[in-house]
Amino acid sequence: MSVDVEVETTILQPTAVVAAFAGDPTKAVEWYANITSVVWQTPPPVAVGSRMEFVAQFLGRRLAYTYEVIELESERRLVMRTADGPFPMETTYTWEPAREGATRMTLRNRGNPAGFSRVVAPIMERAMRRATTKDLVRLKALLEAGED
Repeated sequence: MSVDVEVETTILQPTAVVAAFAGDPTKAVEWYANITSVVWQTPPPVAVGSRMEFVAQFLGRRLAYTYEVIELESERRLVMRTADGPFPMETTYTWEPAREGATRMTLRNRGNPAGFSRVVAPIMERAMRRATTKDLVRLKALLEAGED
């Protein structure tokens, strides 16, 4: 069973502001509740081929994985992929102008769990949806408060 979770929100900030903040992996610890650290393995800034190690807590487990940027369209789209661990994952951020001065951001996580992760995939999908929805709420609050 594959897992595919997509959530979106509208943030009352221009696309350039939202993409610059959300598309900077270093900022992930500020708006993702489960991410505890990000360490660059290649020099910043983000570019195709950039690699970052993320450490997260999810469903009571510590997860460490390395994302590689596989696609980047400035202020429009960022795609990162990891093949690490029992749950290879692809994360996609998209940004597009909404009403004047606002941005619609979509966050999509999809992957094909292997081993035991395959058995708990439906539970993981629900937990991921809850977590990413909360993460976008946090991102929206940070950016709309001007804490970028």
